[in-house]
Amino acid sequence: MHILITGATRGIGAGLAAAYRAQGHDVTGTGRSSGAEVTLDVTQPQDHRAMAAQLAGRPIDLLVCNAGVYLDKGNDLETGYAADLWAQTFAANVTGVFLTVQTLLPNLRAAPAPRIAIISSQMASHTRAPGGSYIYRASKAAVLNLGRNLSSDLAGEVAVGIYHPGWVQTDMGGGAADITVDEAVVGLMQRFAALNHETTGCFETWDGRAHAY
Repeated sequence: MHILITGATRGIGAGLAAAYRAQGHDVTGTGRSSGAEVTLDVTQPQDHRAMAAQLAGRPIDLLVCNAGVYLDKGNDLETGYAADLWAQTFAANVTGVFLTVQTLLPNLRAAPAPRIAIISSQMASHTRAPGGSYIYRASKAAVLNLGRNLSSDLAGEVAVGIYHPGWVQTDMGGGAADITVDEAVVGLMQRFAALNHETTGCFETWDGRAHAY
């Protein structure tokens, strides 16, 4: 199985890449640094064009859209949430996911049972609105909506799932987070394996619970 993971140079993406490789799968990891198999800043159309050329003709069985940013952590309502933070966050967390899927559709359609896994967050849900993190929450809600619509447009072709990875002990999640990267990876891999045309459009937690939209 050929798996492409965006944002694979650290955190959950790196953990997924290592685990899939340990199982013997062909993994292509992307990242902004030169340490990735494919150099990709998901906000840059020219990077997507270069990736398309590099991967031309190679089927992708599973695309994991993991790359993302959390730039407004700790901002306050009165003085924070600058306009450029909104633009940068949505470029990475929403537009970047769309461009990745759009770019790799030919590769996905060349696979026998292709799947797309989009990493969102429980912070996307209308049931969790404690305030704060306005930009990150809005971007994750937007990418949840994006995934739901992709599941409709690609019904019968590509299964699409959206996932909350847990509050994970990464640079983004912080050391006080609930679960380790390894725990998140094991759970997410189980979710991705269960994704099919019957469950397409699902929004699930890393440990298999359906999450309210």
